[in-house]
Amino acid sequence: MTHGTGLDRDGCFLREGALDRVSAPFAPVVAELVARLGDHFGPAELHSSYLYGSVPRGTAVPGVSDLDVLLALRDAPTEADRAAARAVEDRLDAAFPQVNGVGILLFGVRRLLSEPELYDLGWFVACLCTPLGGPDLAARLPRYRPTPLLARETNGDLFRDLPGLRAQAAAAPTEAERIRLTRGVARRLVRTGFTLVMPRWGGWTSDLTESAEVFGRYYPAYAEQMRAAARAARTPAAHPELLDELLSGLAPWLADEYLAVHGAKAPRP
Repeated sequence: MTHGTGLDRDGCFLREGALDRVSAPFAPVVAELVARLGDHFGPAELHSSYLYGSVPRGTAVPGVSDLDVLLALRDAPTEADRAAARAVEDRLDAAFPQVNGVGILLFGVRRLLSEPELYDLGWFVACLCTPLGGPDLAARLPRYRPTPLLARETNGDLFRDLPGLRAQAAAAPTEAERIRLTRGVARRLVRTGFTLVMPRWGGWTSDLTESAEVFGRYYPAYAEQMRAAARAARTPAAHPELLDELLSGLAPWLADEYLAVHGAKAPRP
């Protein structure tokens, strides 16, 4: 059996990213992150920390890429934990112009390892997150393959989120907010489009351009729209009208097709 990229010889996901792939411009950002996490989260609160996205993949572009962080807390996050995370985000945002925003996700260990999250957050930690500190939760999670179950549980909820996304677009008060929303929606659609075809392709990629091209092999009628979404995910300000086009055209078709092919993601408690 042959496999696409991103898998080992057994057809299981290869983990993305490594700390030795962090490029020189972002190394001081990561070092400062570790220091600030130590200031705000003690060992009684923080189980482990992870990077994900372009920085640990080594593809981050100074001034363009953001820094994505996941913290696994020993207990469910509190408002104090969220305030501490915002303080770290603000400190790094202000100190390092090479990062275009810092985002810290907070989850309790119990949720990350729970049965409902096994093929969503569990997979995310085990396959797309790079350990930064503390015991790696991947040791307590299974190996993963690009199956329809994984496709359903990662991105099978676009249909639920579409009304809210449309409402946000209609109410966006500033151009900056529309640019931010365009980037998020475009990323969401490209990743959803890719996971729609992921089991047929038999591989994995986080590259948005490649994701759009793989999708286009299976749905050529929508290939150009997906390429446009991939371009907007990288440079949203250059596509001021695309947000409404995506939400009225590609997004509803994709939501319906996803339900027809993979079914709906199980609701979370």
